[in-house]
Amino acid sequence: MIRINLLPQGRRAEKPQGSQLWLLVTLLLFLFEVGGLFFFHSMMNERLAEQTRINSELTAQIDRSTSAVANHGEVKAKLAALRAREDAIGKLLSARTGPTAILLELARITTTGKGPTVDPDRLALLKRENPLAVFNPGWDARRLWLTSFIEQARNVRLTGLARDGEDVSELARRLSLSNLYYDVKLLPAVKERDGKSGIEFVRFSLEAKVRY
Repeated sequence: MIRINLLPQGRRAEKPQGSQLWLLVTLLLFLFEVGGLFFFHSMMNERLAEQTRINSELTAQIDRSTSAVANHGEVKAKLAALRAREDAIGKLLSARTGPTAILLELARITTTGKGPTVDPDRLALLKRENPLAVFNPGWDARRLWLTSFIEQARNVRLTGLARDGEDVSELARRLSLSNLYYDVKLLPAVKERDGKSGIEFVRFSLEAKVRY
């Protein structure tokens, strides 16, 4: 039998270098891709953490706002109650001091040697323009006495007795000049005579408004 060897003789055939270079390039590309994916993953994790922090802050703000809105009605009710209480206290103080002030003013008006509470500049102007409009500082207040003083809703009604009509006019003038009395109106007066002494006098009434 004859055998024929068709394989080349000599040294063994070497593997081509191109395949090794291709494997090296593929490995480098793979490593580069892995590194890029790792960098991208790290960056996305940081963004996610930052967004989570922002979301947490927004949630906390929303919770605070919701809590404030939930208590808004209660807070408004408390404020309304406080204002009502302050108004009530103010009215009580006004009611307590107001009548006292107008009574003290009336006492000054009907006291000899004294007069109404009036702005000095206003009084000086009245003296120049109409001397008859100012009060008489020498008036004898004992010529007039009051028998009734009624005040309701800042409306006053006075009744009394006077020696004559000029005394009543002096009282009305003083009240009109006062800073606490205004819109003074004299009502019809009546002359009377005392049965025992025979002295004539005037029974008068007047109305006015007061400030306090």
